[in-house]
Amino acid sequence: MLFPRAQPRALKSPRTKTATRSNKSFKSCAGFATRPVMNIPPPGPVGLIEQVEPLVQRLLAGNPSPYTYTGTQTYIVGSGKDVAVIDPGPDDADHLEALIQAVGARAIIAIMCTHTHRDHSPAALLLQQRTGAPIIGCAPLVLDDSGPRADASFDRTYRADAVMADGDNVRGEGWTLTAVATPGHTSNHLCYALEESGALFTGDHIMGWSTSVISPPDGDMAAYMDSLQKLIDRPQDRIYYPAHGAPVDKPQRLARGMMGHRKQREGQIVRMLERGAQRIDHFVAEMYKGLDPRLHGAAGRSVLAHLLELQIRGRVTEDADGVWSLTG
Repeated sequence: MLFPRAQPRALKSPRTKTATRSNKSFKSCAGFATRPVMNIPPPGPVGLIEQVEPLVQRLLAGNPSPYTYTGTQTYIVGSGKDVAVIDPGPDDADHLEALIQAVGARAIIAIMCTHTHRDHSPAALLLQQRTGAPIIGCAPLVLDDSGPRADASFDRTYRADAVMADGDNVRGEGWTLTAVATPGHTSNHLCYALEESGALFTGDHIMGWSTSVISPPDGDMAAYMDSLQKLIDRPQDRIYYPAHGAPVDKPQRLARGMMGHRKQREGQIVRMLERGAQRIDHFVAEMYKGLDPRLHGAAGRSVLAHLLELQIRGRVTEDADGVWSLTG
């Protein structure tokens, strides 16, 4: 499906800053990260617009945390008179102003969110109110999630003017963005492929610093693994631009590594259960030694996602006290 061009209000053209930075290798700081091999710099200072390739600019929001790393990265796609904005970010006045300054006189014809956690989508409505641009992309989704991510729960303000399905695209002057459905981290997660350059904007599905948190009930490990395989099977993707962390210049290699990492975690869980019944906190203590304690809750959610997937396959069972054991 091709979405028609909208007619948003053009903005006045301010002076915007661009940055070029020397390449340096990136290393993850997360204890449970899969470490990609990279030759591209990590995100720059908050509020500084960076030209990462001819059709793509990057702007870092000032919301660092144990879950967002250095913060959420907003991307501006397009080098002509119109642009798309991907993951406009949190409800942060300074970030919104920096984004509007970066867009300048260009018309925003699509505000596109990869998913609706509060570190990604709340600025969509604010940007729409300032520019008149349509919100086009992932579907609305609000859940009362029992997980630990109070800083990034679902955005209840998000409303889409048009919801994109897998394969739908939006076109501007010299650019085309195609939706790639990647449920798992959330059920409404989309990546966006920039057809002209081979770039894929991966949101939280694949990040440049850590594996993604899969938090039930909406997070689904089987769907996440299927979505990883989907990206592995996309040789056209030259580079990943995640919402958190540095760009990934060996994308299929990292996707394969993350799939292998999850399979290793599943194997750890099964081996622990072979020794006897376990609670989730026991899994976390043994499987995530050295992990920042602030991330224990997130690790526990991913363990639960693995257990639920194993339960669907009939391999494990849970009793009324939250103790897990092998079946049979």
